[in-house]
Amino acid sequence: MRLVASDIDGTILGHDGKISDRTVRAFHACREAGVELVFVTGRPPRWLHPLEERLGHTGTVICSNGAVVWDLEDNRLVSARALSIDSVLEIRRVIKALRPTALFAAETLTGFHLEPGFIENGSSELLAEFTPAPLAETLTPDDAVIKFLTIVREGTPDSFLAEVKPAVRHLAAATHSSPGVSMLELSLPGVNKAVTLAEYAKSLGIDAADVVAFGDMPNDVEMLRWAGHGYAMASGHPEAIRAAGQQAPHFDDDGVAQVLEARLASLGVKLP
Repeated sequence: MRLVASDIDGTILGHDGKISDRTVRAFHACREAGVELVFVTGRPPRWLHPLEERLGHTGTVICSNGAVVWDLEDNRLVSARALSIDSVLEIRRVIKALRPTALFAAETLTGFHLEPGFIENGSSELLAEFTPAPLAETLTPDDAVIKFLTIVREGTPDSFLAEVKPAVRHLAAATHSSPGVSMLELSLPGVNKAVTLAEYAKSLGIDAADVVAFGDMPNDVEMLRWAGHGYAMASGHPEAIRAAGQQAPHFDDDGVAQVLEARLASLGVKLP
């Protein structure tokens, strides 16, 4: 275990926005034992405050499902892979033909653009600062879209993904990280958490065999398959569980912490 790569939401972070004390202690013990830590998330850089506030993490974070590498210490962009505006508008056209009720939003390197109705009743505090408007009016040719989002109010995220993924394969990589809301996340073709994590590990001289990775949703599947020791949360999506070689206990039971404690103990490291 030379590198621990962990998803955030549903893996170490609950709906209450908190990371448990036990999980914090386990990550700190990894650091003290000389194990590298990297967090690999669908979140954009502007939503990384739980890592700073609870973990004091100041290292690299792989954001937006692998599209962005962010240096948290210097609060700066390291690299990005973005969709062109032409591609975004074509993806929107294709999905609209499949699901006329679909609504869209675009995460760029400089902000967030969302169509009217994308957020029901304006209930999201995280998005309250953004004013809904047609994407064709707010996106410019200079905008770099790191994640394109689409949502429908009917059906399941799995059925929506099964319908959209093959239709846009030539334009974007599609996945989802929502347990209940039918919202998809689209990135540049070939971009996912595993691709960027593999590049990061290589830059440190670490092989996949020495990587322990944790995740819980379909956007973690490639990462869990790539890592030498991929753990899906027992509370996770069936696809993630099938993809991983091993299973961590339920999120509510501090599953990530349990696995890390056992692995550190096998290295002779005792947690306080």
